[in-house]
Amino acid sequence: MGCCFMFGKKAKQAVEGDEDLHSVKVFSYNDLRKATQDFSDANKIGEGGFGSVFRGVLKDGTLVAVKVLSATSRQGVREFLTELTAISDIKHANLVTLIGCCAEGSHRILVYNYLENNSLAQTLLGSRYSNIRFNWRARVKIAVGIACGLAFLHEEIRPHIIHRDIKASNILLDKDLTPKISDFGLARLLPPNATHVSTRVAGTLGYLAPEYAIRGQVTKKSDIYSYGVLLLEIVSGRCNTNTRLPSEDQFLLERTWALYEEGRLEDIIDIDIGDDLDVDEACRFMKIGLLCTQDAMARRPSMTNVVRMLSGEKRINVDQITRPAMITDFADLKISNKEQRPGETRSPTTTPTTKSFTTTEPFSSSETPTQSSM
Repeated sequence: MGCCFMFGKKAKQAVEGDEDLHSVKVFSYNDLRKATQDFSDANKIGEGGFGSVFRGVLKDGTLVAVKVLSATSRQGVREFLTELTAISDIKHANLVTLIGCCAEGSHRILVYNYLENNSLAQTLLGSRYSNIRFNWRARVKIAVGIACGLAFLHEEIRPHIIHRDIKASNILLDKDLTPKISDFGLARLLPPNATHVSTRVAGTLGYLAPEYAIRGQVTKKSDIYSYGVLLLEIVSGRCNTNTRLPSEDQFLLERTWALYEEGRLEDIIDIDIGDDLDVDEACRFMKIGLLCTQDAMARRPSMTNVVRMLSGEKRINVDQITRPAMITDFADLKISNKEQRPGETRSPTTTPTTKSFTTTEPFSSSETPTQSSM
C-alpha cells in the first residue's frame, strides 16, 4: 500500500503538474491492455530487472513498445519517474522517443516508438538466429550513431545527462539499423559546474567503469568507458564476457589489449562482417575503444571527440593508450593493475565495501554533485 501511495502521488505530480512533461501523452491502462492483447506473452519482446516490454498497436494503428514496470518494486517507481523526467521532452535521431505513459492506480507504464530490429544484444551478439546482416558499413553506422546520441546527452542538452547503463541490450535498432539509446531508468542529471554525482552503484558488470564500481562516483567518463566496451563488441561481434571460452579469451577487453600489444588487433575482428570490411578502420575503432576504457579518466576522450575520431576528423593519440582498467571478478570486483607511469595517479586494487547493484532514488539528497575538476 505504501508503495502504491508513493507511486500515485509522485506519478500524478510528475505527469500532470510538471511543465517538462508537456509532450507526454497519458494513456489509460485499458487502452494499453487492449493494444497489447492483454499483455500477452506472444507480444512480449523483452524483459529486464524492472519489468517487461510488449509490442502493441494503438487505436490509430501506431506500433509501440509498451514497457510495464514491476508493480511491487520501489525501484520501479524511481525508475519510472527518472525515465519520465530524463527523456520526456528530448528528441534526437539516436535516442528512443517517449510517446506516453500510464500512471493509473498501481500501474506504471512507459510507451515508446516501436523499433523493428530489437536490440544489439539479441541480434548482433545474441545466440538466437538473426536474419540481419551486420556488414561493416552497418556497424560503422551503429557505432557512430550511439556516439552521437551520447555526445548529445553529455554536451548539448542542459542539464547534461549521464545514462549509467550503456550496453548492447539498451541499444535498439529501427528498420534501417539506426541505433537508438534506450532505458533511461538509471540516468542522472549532472548539475551545472559539477563533474560527478556520488551514488550507489547501478549498472551491468562488464560495462561498469571501475572507479564508479569502487567509489560510486558517476561521471560522463563512466558512460564513455561503457561505450568503449560496446564499441569493441560491435567490431568483434562477441559479448564482453564469455566464461565458456578459454581463460585468456573470456574477457573481450583483456583479449583486445593483449592483441593490441602484439600488433594483431585484426585477429579479433568478427569474421562474419563480409566483403566490405575495412580492416584499417576496424582497427582504428578498436583503438578508440581502448582509449575510452583507460584506467585514468583524464585519458578517456569526450564523446564529441570520440565522434570526431570515429569519422577520421580527429587523429587518435596512440601514446595515450595504456592497459585499460578491467573488472574481471564478480565476487570481489578486483581491478586489473596496469603499470603506473611517472606522475600518474591511479586507484589501488581494492574491493568495494558494498556490492549492491541497485539504484537509489533519482536526484535524492544522498547524491552529492561534486565541483572538483577532473
